[in-house]
This record gives sequence, C-alpha cells and structure tokens, in this order.
Amino acid sequence: MVFKRRNPRSWLAWARQLIYPAGGFWRATKYLLHRMRRLPDKPHRIARGVLAGVFVNFPPIFGVQAVTAALFAWIIRGNILAAVLCTFISNPLTTPFIAVMSLEIGYRILGLDEPLGFGQVVAAFSHAGQELWRNARAIFTDAPTEWGSLGHFWRTVYLPYLVGSLAPGILVSVAAYHLTVPLVAAWQKLRATRLRDRVEEIRRARAAKAEPPPRITPQGGDDGGPAG
Repeated sequence: MVFKRRNPRSWLAWARQLIYPAGGFWRATKYLLHRMRRLPDKPHRIARGVLAGVFVNFPPIFGVQAVTAALFAWIIRGNILAAVLCTFISNPLTTPFIAVMSLEIGYRILGLDEPLGFGQVVAAFSHAGQELWRNARAIFTDAPTEWGSLGHFWRTVYLPYLVGSLAPGILVSVAAYHLTVPLVAAWQKLRATRLRDRVEEIRRARAAKAEPPPRITPQGGDDGGPAG
C-alpha cells in the first residue's frame, strides 16, 4: 500500500509516541503551526475550529478529545481539522498543570475543602479505573459490584475538575479565537501575494523565451532599417 509504513511500529513505540512524540514537543508544535497556516478555509472558520479544539483540552474527557473537538467544531461551523489539530495542546506536559488549576478552581466554586494533591489525584484515577474494570468483569461472573472508589472519585476529583475547567477553558479558547483570525488572515494574504508574484515571474520568463531575437542583415543592420 502507498501509505503503509515500511517498518511497522510496535505497540511499545506507538504508546511512546502518544506520551512523547518523535522529535520532541517543539517539533510537533512547529508541525501543528505549519498545518494550521496551510488550511484552505476562511480565517473565521479556522478560528472557530481553534476555539473548539482549545476548549476541549480543559474538561476531563480523556480519550475522546479529538471526537469531541470535531463535533463541537461541526456544531459552531468551524474547521474540523483545525479543531482536531488543537487537541495536541493537551499532552503529558500540560495536562498536570491544567488538572491542578481546574481542581483548585472547582474546589473553590463548590465550596469544598482543600483540593487533593497531585499524588492523591493520580491514586484516585487508578483506584477508580481498577474498580470500573472489576465491575465490568463482574457482569460475566458472580462477583459483586462495588462503587465506593468511583463515588469518591466523582465527588473529590471528577466533578471539581469538570466545574473548574470550564472558566479557564472558555477564557483561553476565546482568546485563541481572537488571535487566530488576524494571524490567519495576514498569513493567507502574504501567501496569496507570494503566489501572485511567482505566477507573474513565470509569465515574464515564458514571454521572454517566446519573443524571437532580431534578424541581422548581411550589411550589419537589422530588419528595422537600411544598412549603414
């Protein structure tokens, strides 16, 4: 197949790529910006896609961010590819900061006690995942289902995280929208100017090749007048 990898990637390499992209996050960021600049769409539609993609990085919807961003962009008539590309903002380097900030805001809004530490949040995610897996297996066995860890996770982590993520998500995504419109418009104008100049250069070069040179007469003059 044309687009099939010559050397198939192993599961370990695939998992490592999700955590740390090949070439580092800076190279991935430059690729993201490059793709954003070349999107063939109107600036306000691209900006709406950016708004959708940036916003979904904040709520705790891990695993379905790309699908949610595409759906959100479709609803607000934004560029779907721009929305999916912007989900890259949420990565192993930025997610802990987003989580801690959202939890602190959520605890303040809900009037709860001091938010959990980072280690406690990781432990709550782990216990909730293990309990969810045990309950899924209990459907096919006689083992009882337990919801204690999931209930604790919902009250102390997920709900505060969800509530606290909305305000910063809205602020950052709206700011990204207003920054994207003029930047994309300026880039598209510059690109159109460069393309127009390139076309004119090619036309002049072709015209110069097509113009026949003047013929020289035996007397040393040309066809434009009598020889000396």
